[in-house]
Amino acid sequence: MGVLPDYIGVSAFGIKMGVIVPGSNIVNMVCEALAKCDQDGFLHDGDTVCITESVVARAQNNYVRVNDIALQLRKKLGIRPDSRIGVLFPILSRNRFSLILKGIAAAVPEGQVVIQLSYPADEVGNQLLPHDLSEALAEKAGKVITLEHIGPQRFKHPITNVDYIELYENIIAEEGCRGHIILSNDPLVITEYGMDGIIVANIHSRERTKNKLLRYGQNCITLQDICNDGSGAWSEWGLLGSNLSSGDKLKLAPREADRVADEVQAKVKEEIGKHIEVIIYGDGAYCDPSTGIYELADPQPAFGMTQGLRGRYREGLKYKYMVDKLLEDGFNIEVIESLLQVKKEENFARDSIETEGTTPRKVEDLLASLADLVSGSADAGTPLILVKGFLTR
Repeated sequence: MGVLPDYIGVSAFGIKMGVIVPGSNIVNMVCEALAKCDQDGFLHDGDTVCITESVVARAQNNYVRVNDIALQLRKKLGIRPDSRIGVLFPILSRNRFSLILKGIAAAVPEGQVVIQLSYPADEVGNQLLPHDLSEALAEKAGKVITLEHIGPQRFKHPITNVDYIELYENIIAEEGCRGHIILSNDPLVITEYGMDGIIVANIHSRERTKNKLLRYGQNCITLQDICNDGSGAWSEWGLLGSNLSSGDKLKLAPREADRVADEVQAKVKEEIGKHIEVIIYGDGAYCDPSTGIYELADPQPAFGMTQGLRGRYREGLKYKYMVDKLLEDGFNIEVIESLLQVKKEENFARDSIETEGTTPRKVEDLLASLADLVSGSADAGTPLILVKGFLTR
């Protein structure tokens, strides 16, 4: 652990870097920051370096504009300016979806956009209706709740205080087309509205939703299918993982993040002589217990990683059980400590009593979540997170 004493376990530190702009050499900048860590005796073999996806995408100049989205939609769905386009299960977010919706509406300025929202919340827990009200409306309205059913006193998001129905209606109207918003949890409802094309806008179950529509003969794509064709600004994730930028620009997720992670690993090995693992991370995968919001609006916590992290799980002994068992067997503290060290080196099956309660987790999910919590969604000026002691037992 170097400058850290041996009694310190897993630790994560935010590393400050300079301002990163389009065209910055992100690999060199990360290596320079880590060289400072090494000079202070703070970088070691086996450390993990986590780089936030936003600075990677910014360095790649990975931005698209509203018109780019509109042109892609017309091409991929074969729609015209007067077409009717459906948007299925978008999340409620100014940052994540408002500019995407603007691009969708811009594709059909003489047509109509029909949005089908899930209720009482979107797929990541942003609440659209109070639970009691949604149950009452569903009982009254059936499988489709209209805005007429809800009435004029609409629910505002408990954290942002935004009426997302009004926000999305206004975005559509600003592009000159007609809008229609319904609430239903049945994805096939939107097929009843005579759509010329449908955009499946949910994130984590997008392929399942898309396949249901395809079986009904619908012309549909997911957000991942837009801006992912390798021309201009693009990402293999398409519009998934994108964020609002300035003006009418949308920052896509970084492209080829595995390659970036590999390049950082190789450069650090060459110039500093340390073998590290690297992850390009986005949203952490955790649920806020106060709001019920599942903080994973990205398609997955990690966009890219080095090979040493792929397919690995973090698992181990249930120390609480082991200590209680050894105490019950009559061993003293010194013997228990030595026995625990021995057992750490043994391999136990995942269903053994020794590992009970220690559910294996993908290391990439845990590292991304840890890094996201350290860096914070508000910019802390530390887009680089150094994790020590995570991969060692």
